[in-house]
Amino acid sequence: MTTVTSPMAGRAIGLAAVPDPVFSGAMVGPGTAIDPVREPSEAVAPVDGVIVSLHPHAFVVVDESGHGVLTHLGIDTVQLNGEGFELLVNKGDTVTRGQAIVRWSPAAVEAAGKSPVCPVVALEATAESLSQLREDGDVRVGEDLFLWQ
Repeated sequence: MTTVTSPMAGRAIGLAAVPDPVFSGAMVGPGTAIDPVREPSEAVAPVDGVIVSLHPHAFVVVDESGHGVLTHLGIDTVQLNGEGFELLVNKGDTVTRGQAIVRWSPAAVEAAGKSPVCPVVALEATAESLSQLREDGDVRVGEDLFLWQ
């Protein structure tokens, strides 16, 4: 079982509230989303594992059981071409839960006309394989978001 923790502080809102049909329809996979606090911060690894995909606006960490967790920093933020995002690790690095991956500013994303809402998705999972899913309330960095069987 994999415990997936929050990569940032904010408010859990659930995937259905994400302003993007690919995420809100769980087409990428099940999970939840965080509406982050509006201050410069670091998005951290939600699990121990290896960085298998790394972009300024998104990263995937695969844990030892093969579970891949996508953290997407904002919606349509790929259009910002990395502006306002600073990568703190490299693709292929082994990271530990809570380790800083990307430094960014949700307020700057919002000022650029994009949603700062951050989906946290269990890739190639089924909704039934997740439990204790957080879809509301305030969350701190490192608090449990869901369990993945």
